Amino acid sequence: MFLFICLFILLCCDLNLGQFETDSQSEPVCPDSCVLQKELDAVKEKLGAMENMLRDSQSQITELKNQASVKVIFSAAAGGNGTIGPFNTDTTLIYKTVITNIGNAYSQATGVFTASVAGVYYFSIFYHAGGEHEGKLLLYKNNDLMVMTHDHKSDSDTADNGGNTVFLQLQQGDQVYVRLPANTHVWGHDHLTTFSGFLVTQM
Repeated sequence: MFLFICLFILLCCDLNLGQFETDSQSEPVCPDSCVLQKELDAVKEKLGAMENMLRDSQSQITELKNQASVKVIFSAAAGGNGTIGPFNTDTTLIYKTVITNIGNAYSQATGVFTASVAGVYYFSIFYHAGGEHEGKLLLYKNNDLMVMTHDHKSDSDTADNGGNTVFLQLQQGDQVYVRLPANTHVWGHDHLTTFSGFLVTQM
Protein backbone atom coordinates (compact mmCIF):
# COMPACT_ATOMS: atom_id res chain seq x y z
CA MET A 1 0.00 0.00 0.00
CA PHE A 2 2.83 2.40 0.91
CA LEU A 3 4.58 1.59 -2.37
CA PHE A 4 1.43 2.39 -4.38
CA ILE A 5 1.07 5.76 -2.60
CA CYS A 6 4.69 6.63 -3.34
CA LEU A 7 4.32 5.72 -7.02
CA PHE A 8 1.14 7.80 -7.24
CA ILE A 9 2.94 10.83 -5.78
CA LEU A 10 5.83 10.40 -8.22
CA LEU A 11 3.42 10.09 -11.17
CA CYS A 12 1.56 13.25 -10.20
CA CYS A 13 4.80 15.15 -9.82
CA ASP A 14 6.00 13.98 -13.23
CA LEU A 15 2.73 15.16 -14.81
CA ASN A 16 2.93 18.53 -13.09
CA LEU A 17 6.54 19.02 -14.14
CA GLY A 18 5.69 18.05 -17.73
CA GLN A 19 2.78 20.51 -17.77
CA PHE A 20 5.01 23.20 -16.36
CA GLU A 21 7.62 22.61 -19.06
CA THR A 22 4.94 22.72 -21.82
CA ASP A 23 3.41 25.94 -20.55
CA SER A 24 6.71 27.69 -20.16
CA GLN A 25 7.97 26.43 -23.54
CA SER A 26 11.59 27.50 -23.58
CA GLU A 27 11.70 28.58 -19.96
CA PRO A 28 14.00 26.47 -17.70
CA VAL A 29 12.57 23.78 -15.42
CA CYS A 30 11.56 25.08 -11.99
CA PRO A 31 14.57 24.77 -9.63
CA ASP A 32 12.20 23.58 -6.90
CA SER A 33 11.87 20.24 -8.74
CA CYS A 34 15.27 19.09 -7.45
CA VAL A 35 14.21 19.82 -3.88
CA LEU A 36 10.94 18.01 -4.45
CA GLN A 37 12.78 14.96 -5.83
CA LYS A 38 15.02 14.83 -2.74
CA GLU A 39 12.00 15.02 -0.49
CA LEU A 40 10.31 12.23 -2.43
CA ASP A 41 13.44 10.09 -2.15
CA ALA A 42 13.44 10.64 1.61
CA VAL A 43 9.76 9.65 1.78
CA LYS A 44 10.49 6.49 -0.22
CA GLU A 45 13.31 5.60 2.19
CA LYS A 46 11.05 6.08 5.21
CA LEU A 47 8.29 4.03 3.60
CA GLY A 48 10.76 1.23 2.92
CA ALA A 49 11.83 1.24 6.58
CA MET A 50 8.19 1.15 7.67
CA GLU A 51 7.50 -1.80 5.37
CA ASN A 52 10.44 -3.67 6.93
CA MET A 53 9.10 -2.92 10.42
CA LEU A 54 5.67 -4.15 9.35
CA ARG A 55 7.12 -7.42 8.05
CA ASP A 56 9.03 -7.91 11.33
CA SER A 57 5.86 -7.26 13.33
CA GLN A 58 3.90 -9.75 11.25
CA SER A 59 6.61 -12.37 11.86
CA GLN A 60 6.46 -11.76 15.61
CA ILE A 61 2.66 -12.01 15.59
CA THR A 62 2.85 -15.30 13.69
CA GLU A 63 5.38 -16.66 16.20
CA LEU A 64 3.17 -15.66 19.15
CA LYS A 65 0.16 -17.32 17.52
CA ASN A 66 2.16 -20.52 17.04
CA GLN A 67 3.23 -20.46 20.68
CA ALA A 68 -0.33 -19.91 21.83
CA SER A 69 -1.49 -22.89 19.77
CA VAL A 70 0.82 -25.33 21.63
CA LYS A 71 -1.18 -27.15 24.30
CA VAL A 72 0.19 -29.89 26.57
CA ILE A 73 -2.15 -31.42 29.17
CA PHE A 74 -2.22 -34.94 30.55
CA SER A 75 -3.64 -37.04 33.38
CA ALA A 76 -3.13 -40.75 33.91
CA ALA A 77 -4.00 -43.27 36.62
CA ALA A 78 -2.06 -46.33 37.71
CA GLY A 79 -4.90 -48.64 36.69
CA GLY A 80 -5.58 -52.16 37.92
CA ASN A 81 -7.32 -53.14 41.13
CA GLY A 82 -4.70 -54.07 43.69
CA THR A 83 -1.33 -53.20 45.15
CA ILE A 84 1.63 -52.19 42.97
CA GLY A 85 4.78 -53.31 44.76
CA PRO A 86 6.66 -53.72 46.93
CA PHE A 87 9.59 -54.49 44.56
CA ASN A 88 13.21 -55.26 45.36
CA THR A 89 14.49 -52.24 43.39
CA ASP A 90 13.28 -48.74 42.52
CA THR A 91 10.77 -48.99 39.67
CA THR A 92 9.38 -46.42 37.25
CA LEU A 93 5.64 -46.38 37.80
CA ILE A 94 3.69 -46.77 34.55
CA TYR A 95 0.29 -45.11 34.70
CA LYS A 96 -1.63 -47.36 32.34
CA THR A 97 -5.02 -45.65 32.33
CA VAL A 98 -4.71 -42.45 30.28
CA ILE A 99 -7.46 -39.98 31.14
CA THR A 100 -6.25 -37.03 29.06
CA ASN A 101 -3.21 -36.66 26.82
CA ILE A 102 -3.46 -33.47 24.75
CA GLY A 103 -0.19 -33.09 22.87
CA ASN A 104 0.77 -36.76 23.38
CA ALA A 105 3.67 -35.84 25.66
CA TYR A 106 2.93 -38.68 28.10
CA SER A 107 3.87 -42.23 27.08
CA GLN A 108 1.45 -44.90 28.21
CA ALA A 109 4.08 -47.52 27.40
CA THR A 110 6.91 -46.13 29.54
CA GLY A 111 5.18 -43.85 32.07
CA VAL A 112 7.49 -41.01 31.01
CA PHE A 113 6.46 -37.46 30.16
CA THR A 114 8.66 -35.75 27.54
CA ALA A 115 8.52 -31.96 27.13
CA SER A 116 7.61 -31.09 23.54
CA VAL A 117 8.54 -27.41 23.98
CA ALA A 118 10.64 -25.42 26.41
CA GLY A 119 8.61 -23.82 29.17
CA VAL A 120 7.27 -23.97 32.70
CA TYR A 121 5.14 -27.02 33.51
CA TYR A 122 2.99 -27.97 36.47
CA PHE A 123 2.94 -31.57 37.76
CA SER A 124 1.02 -33.39 40.47
CA ILE A 125 1.23 -36.88 41.95
CA PHE A 126 -1.27 -38.53 44.28
CA TYR A 127 -1.50 -42.03 45.68
CA HIS A 128 -3.57 -44.31 47.87
CA ALA A 129 -1.93 -47.15 49.80
CA GLY A 130 -2.45 -49.55 52.67
CA GLY A 131 -0.57 -49.35 55.95
CA GLU A 132 1.19 -52.72 55.83
CA HIS A 133 4.03 -51.24 53.73
CA GLU A 134 5.45 -47.76 53.38
CA GLY A 135 3.72 -45.72 50.70
CA LYS A 136 6.09 -43.54 48.74
CA LEU A 137 6.47 -41.90 45.30
CA LEU A 138 9.37 -39.89 43.87
CA LEU A 139 9.00 -37.45 40.97
CA TYR A 140 12.10 -37.01 38.80
CA LYS A 141 13.21 -34.53 36.16
CA ASN A 142 15.66 -36.45 34.01
CA ASN A 143 17.93 -38.00 36.69
CA ASP A 144 17.23 -35.47 39.43
CA LEU A 145 14.72 -35.93 42.25
CA MET A 146 12.32 -32.97 42.37
CA VAL A 147 9.61 -33.79 44.94
CA MET A 148 8.26 -36.79 46.84
CA THR A 149 5.30 -37.94 48.89
CA HIS A 150 5.24 -40.75 51.45
CA ASP A 151 3.72 -42.19 54.59
CA HIS A 152 5.30 -44.56 57.07
CA LYS A 153 4.27 -48.16 57.61
CA SER A 154 1.58 -48.50 60.26
CA ASP A 155 -0.22 -51.43 61.86
CA SER A 156 -3.06 -49.25 63.08
CA ASP A 157 -3.57 -47.10 59.99
CA THR A 158 -4.85 -49.37 57.23
CA ALA A 159 -5.24 -46.70 54.51
CA ASP A 160 -2.91 -43.88 53.53
CA ASN A 161 -3.18 -41.07 51.01
CA GLY A 162 -0.49 -38.66 49.88
CA GLY A 163 0.39 -36.21 47.15
CA ASN A 164 2.60 -33.38 46.02
CA THR A 165 2.80 -30.76 43.27
CA VAL A 166 5.58 -28.78 41.62
CA PHE A 167 6.34 -26.23 38.89
CA LEU A 168 9.30 -27.24 36.71
CA GLN A 169 11.16 -25.30 34.05
CA LEU A 170 11.90 -27.76 31.25
CA GLN A 171 13.82 -27.70 28.01
CA GLN A 172 12.51 -29.47 24.94
CA GLY A 173 13.20 -33.19 25.37
CA ASP A 174 13.45 -33.13 29.19
CA GLN A 175 11.72 -36.09 30.82
CA VAL A 176 9.57 -36.25 33.95
CA TYR A 177 8.49 -39.52 35.55
CA VAL A 178 7.55 -41.13 38.86
CA ARG A 179 9.52 -43.82 40.70
CA LEU A 180 8.25 -46.30 43.24
CA PRO A 181 11.15 -46.91 45.66
CA ALA A 182 12.16 -50.41 46.69
CA ASN A 183 10.06 -52.02 49.45
CA THR A 184 7.23 -49.51 49.07
CA HIS A 185 3.83 -49.80 47.43
CA VAL A 186 0.76 -47.93 46.20
CA TRP A 187 -2.73 -49.01 45.29
CA GLY A 188 -3.40 -49.46 41.59
CA HIS A 189 -6.77 -48.16 40.48
CA ASP A 190 -8.34 -46.05 37.73
CA HIS A 191 -9.40 -43.31 40.16
CA LEU A 192 -6.86 -43.19 43.00
CA THR A 193 -3.13 -43.12 42.18
CA THR A 194 -2.59 -40.47 39.49
CA PHE A 195 0.07 -38.49 37.63
CA SER A 196 -0.89 -35.21 35.91
CA GLY A 197 0.69 -32.17 34.34
CA PHE A 198 0.29 -29.33 31.88
CA LEU A 199 2.23 -26.58 30.13
CA VAL A 200 1.81 -23.27 31.97
CA THR A 201 3.82 -21.04 29.62
CA GLN A 202 6.48 -21.34 26.96
CA MET A 203 9.92 -19.84 27.55
